[in-house]
Amino acid sequence: MSVTQTRAIVAALRDLVDKAAAQSARSDGEQVVAYDLASISSSVAAAAELVAHGVRDSHDADLALVFAADAAADLTGRLAGREAEWGVEASMLDGVRSEIAAGRDPRLLERVAERVTETMEAGSRELPPDQDMVRRTFRKFAEERVSPVAERVHREDADIPESIITGLSEMGCFGLSIPSEFGGFAEGGADELLNMVLVTEELSRGSLGVAGSLITRPEIIGTAIVRGGTEEQKQRWLPRIATGEKLCGVAVTEPDRGSDVAAVGTSAVRDGDDWVLTGVKTWCTFAGKANYLLVLARTDPDRSAGHRGLSLFVVEKPSFDGHSWRITQEGGGSIEGRAIATLGYRGMHSFEVNIDHWRVPMADLIGTHEGIGRGFYLQMQAFANARLQTAARAVGVMQSALEHAIEYTQQRAVFGRPLAEYQLTRAKIARMAALIAACRTFAYSAARAVTDHGGQLEAAQVKQLACRAAEWVTREAQQLHGGYGYAEEFAISRLFVDARVLSIFEGADEVLALKVIARQLTSA
Repeated sequence: MSVTQTRAIVAALRDLVDKAAAQSARSDGEQVVAYDLASISSSVAAAAELVAHGVRDSHDADLALVFAADAAADLTGRLAGREAEWGVEASMLDGVRSEIAAGRDPRLLERVAERVTETMEAGSRELPPDQDMVRRTFRKFAEERVSPVAERVHREDADIPESIITGLSEMGCFGLSIPSEFGGFAEGGADELLNMVLVTEELSRGSLGVAGSLITRPEIIGTAIVRGGTEEQKQRWLPRIATGEKLCGVAVTEPDRGSDVAAVGTSAVRDGDDWVLTGVKTWCTFAGKANYLLVLARTDPDRSAGHRGLSLFVVEKPSFDGHSWRITQEGGGSIEGRAIATLGYRGMHSFEVNIDHWRVPMADLIGTHEGIGRGFYLQMQAFANARLQTAARAVGVMQSALEHAIEYTQQRAVFGRPLAEYQLTRAKIARMAALIAACRTFAYSAARAVTDHGGQLEAAQVKQLACRAAEWVTREAQQLHGGYGYAEEFAISRLFVDARVLSIFEGADEVLALKVIARQLTSA
């Protein structure tokens, strides 16, 4: 019954979104409507994946119904008073009112919460044996090696312990998406990126800052090299990245430019067989420890060339511990890094990097002569993988928050009863689990889409949805902890501040909605 009800809700939501997208295509739309349309489309896509996943399990089917009904309620709120701007009638959902009511029934939420509390899981995963073994292996690593140091690294803003990096290197973590011919583990196939998603979720469940983000930068730089590098560059760089011999950082974002990558101002001026790089980059996570910095720079001095004037360089540097570093070059060139103090997401450190007349050989421009002007395109292709991975990071953080919330509410008594026995607590737990299940299932399908056809839309949608969801889930989990949720001695406070960064990096929420998702929806 739940599956039939959910399918009806999803069909009605999809029809409404399609009609609104067509209307926006005719009128060019407005930002507020375009943002809401993009956000709802992400939820609808996730609901469709979750209901397809839930046909074999009644609990998963219930989770799908809860999520779809919440998505419908969200849409109703966004649509109210703006029907004309959307170009639709609110009555389009009248035919599924009873199905929405079923999904929002407190009794259903209590039933879902009971199962979630018993299993500590947000639904089933139904993975093939080999991939489930990968997931379990990295869960064990996270529980034994990552979780025990997570609080110390966060509170002290310390470096990631070398044992974590070495351990993940030995497990092949940095070569998950690098082709096997270059020392990685990627061998093609529809599930090429699924292992990366599984590993990222489990490491992020242990700690986003200590382990969950370690493979993001190798993923970005490795993808750019695979897609745009020469054979010599692939042979030179990829094996060292895959083994963890060379750690990676990404220097793309610039002060006052943020997500407007096409407006990059860092210059690369040709001087014989070299390029001389000058500019300032910011939010360069792990740039201190990194041996390779992926730097996006303007090789065409004509700014009217926009994104067509950008190229990607791999800049090699020594690895540094701590919060600041500086290197110099014969002739006066220098690169200097200073860590930016942040609320959370500590351990890797995010740096502002000042590049001053740093000389780079042509051989270190990805694609060499053929790569001139292709930097923006290679970066955007690499970002699809990174956005997918960020969604997996969000799922890992949410899963951890869910577990902490369940454990605390079972132990904490309020007015003579365990907090877990109250209906409102159960409703919160059920809705948290439904969100996590939807984001996880969508991440799995988006991984296949990225492998199959680039998956720019799906990667953007799941990233947008999961990262916003992580803020809500960790907030609700913290709220269930009461005053202790605000205390640093409880891990939920770390999860809350860590989650906040997810909807900002790898494409800010608003930029993904307006520049990627809405554009693709309205151009279809």
